[in-house]
Amino acid sequence: MGHPRQQGNAFAVLSLLGVLLWLSLPMLAAEVSVVRPNIVFIISDDQAWGDYGFMGHPHIATPHLDRLAAQSLTFERGYTPVPLCRPSLCSIVTGLYPHQHGVTGNDPQVPDAGVNAMAARGDAKYARYYDTIIHNFAQRPNLVRDLVGRGYLALQTGKWWEGDPVKTAGFTHAMTAGEGKGGRHGDAGLEIGRKGLEPIYKFIAQAGGKPFFVWYAPMLPHAPHTPPAGLLQKYLKLAPSEPVARYWASVEWFDRTCGELLDHLDRKGLRENTIVVYTTDNGWIQHPDKANQFAPRSKLTSYEGGVRTPIMISWPRHLKARRDSEHLASNVDLWPTLAALLKTPAPNNLPGINLADDKAVARRKRIFGEQYRHNIADVDEPTRSLETRWVIAGWWKLIVPDTRNLPDRKPELYDLRTDPWERQDLASQSSSRVRKLTAELDRWWPPEP
Repeated sequence: MGHPRQQGNAFAVLSLLGVLLWLSLPMLAAEVSVVRPNIVFIISDDQAWGDYGFMGHPHIATPHLDRLAAQSLTFERGYTPVPLCRPSLCSIVTGLYPHQHGVTGNDPQVPDAGVNAMAARGDAKYARYYDTIIHNFAQRPNLVRDLVGRGYLALQTGKWWEGDPVKTAGFTHAMTAGEGKGGRHGDAGLEIGRKGLEPIYKFIAQAGGKPFFVWYAPMLPHAPHTPPAGLLQKYLKLAPSEPVARYWASVEWFDRTCGELLDHLDRKGLRENTIVVYTTDNGWIQHPDKANQFAPRSKLTSYEGGVRTPIMISWPRHLKARRDSEHLASNVDLWPTLAALLKTPAPNNLPGINLADDKAVARRKRIFGEQYRHNIADVDEPTRSLETRWVIAGWWKLIVPDTRNLPDRKPELYDLRTDPWERQDLASQSSSRVRKLTAELDRWWPPEP
């Protein structure tokens, strides 16, 4: 043992160190807050799950998204819980299914016959119908408001249906105004990507070291398919028709903008401390003969062409990159996954899982979804427009029609492992499996009476 005076001196030194540490805690906390990861959401608009180089498309070039996939935890069997943009985007932000957040279609059905619901927004006579949908969304907790409450700056660009993004979702910055005529689904925000990415670059520069969240949801490759002339000429030589060429070229155009955004993060030294999330709002199969029109079994349907999408989460040095072609992922998983990566709590009622948790992913045996008409028949009872519910268990997929709206349609069963494009309905051959999976659906969300 040391001399008592030496022990006393040592104790005094330790006490002084303790005081200094206590005094420095606020500074340490501030430093920790600065190094919190930035978050960038890239959301494709109307793109089929196979229309990527890394997913095996023989003609479409997506080199930038291919590179992101190689840097990500990539789920090839990702899904949107609903195949229509507005309810899909709401599910991404709230982490809820449409029947839970109450936004089930793009527009309300207004009571006067012959009135175009898309054009009627901004008309005071019909304001209640539009406002009710936005209210259904705004009253739910959402990812954006949660991040802003934790000190993040948040920028909205691209598609946005729920009014003013600052008022209804909690963004600190927004391109979209979202109010009055012309504010249906993004107004000025829809310029992002198609007219460059300067608003995002300025936002990042002005963040001043604070953690930021960027919502990049450009209307690409969404119609109108008006790609740069050089890209169009490239695909006119490869595609079976001009409408298909225009869509393919728009997919590569979108990929270019993703590359520009990711390269900007690299140049600014931000990439390693930025979580990048990639998904799609819903699928799209281009009609071969009709420009800007989708073919059957894609958008607005529960088939794979409408609901399947690759889902990617990238965070260099923190999340191991790998491809998963077996397990199921959903857009309702994105908030729980981010919360786990950030080590922050998420609402207890979220149905999704942490996709970075290999054990949770392996335990999951099934995912669910729902599909509605384009217009909401009754904003006070938004699920009245339901047409189908679906479940995927392993590689089996069951689509069950809602008898109120599709009384003549029968359940359909597909083996996605051998039939990924759902060409052979096996329901009549596997009635016991249909009954079992229908029971699974009913336990998840019972059918309306």
